[in-house]
Amino acid sequence: MSFTRSEWRNVLFYDGSNGQLLGGFFQAGSITEANFFTILSTVLLAVEKPLTVQDQGSGQVLGLSNDVLNPGNYNIFCQDPLIMTDEQWIARITSYSLSGREESFRTGVRQRDGRCIISGRVNELAQWGRWHGFQAAHIFPLGSENLWHEYGYGGWITNMDHTTRLSKINSVQNGLLMSSHLHELFDQYLLSINPDDGYKVILFTPGFQDIDGKVLHPACRDPNNPDHVADELLRWHFRQSVLANMRGSGEPLFEADFPPEADQIATLRNEPYGKERLEMELALRLEPRVREAHQS
Repeated sequence: MSFTRSEWRNVLFYDGSNGQLLGGFFQAGSITEANFFTILSTVLLAVEKPLTVQDQGSGQVLGLSNDVLNPGNYNIFCQDPLIMTDEQWIARITSYSLSGREESFRTGVRQRDGRCIISGRVNELAQWGRWHGFQAAHIFPLGSENLWHEYGYGGWITNMDHTTRLSKINSVQNGLLMSSHLHELFDQYLLSINPDDGYKVILFTPGFQDIDGKVLHPACRDPNNPDHVADELLRWHFRQSVLANMRGSGEPLFEADFPPEADQIATLRNEPYGKERLEMELALRLEPRVREAHQS
């Protein structure tokens, strides 16, 4: 079953020349006016000329300030036609470790982070080897490893140059440790980190405002640690989150908690991106040896 991201939007933006709805998002408070301009001009809209953003209610023209963007409706003006990008969005499934090759990834992420790097909550049971409620999340999804190789994203990994057979997708640099409920939000692109704005945590859904605007814990991004998280991968995830949540009516949200009696195959077959999700599920479960042979 899939759901829409547009139900809880409190910011909508329109083409000021014709009133066409271009998109929207939920603003929890962490997106500034400057962030909004950057997102519009570098991710969502294929334009070269400067943009003007006007509040429909007050008529005020926004500036490139660090003031928090107020919820509301906005008109976008530009001398260029406002064409929404057709950049690919990559659907994903929750990236739990399912085979032995992810064991070193999980162990490495735990050792480096030691806590939920989103909320800052420390794992007080680590000394006994217990990690209940904490999960090592892949930034680029394990289920889309074919795209990882196709686009050469392994080039962003700098701590595995000595490897020959292991896929760099399981580098610790492609991972973050987080609380299990936040892992699900991260995999649904409802939570992301903007490395170009002080590693600020951006929330695209109501209900978790206590983490919106937090800063990614420095344990995972120490530049002196060769296993530090890759900024390019954080940047990729943030861009994907913008596409998922802000473009048009938004990409679908997927059910992840199926009851025991549910027909998962039928559900996947009938929902948007169902074919892709089914392929990812099968790849993760049935092809670990084939995927192990890939090189980055």
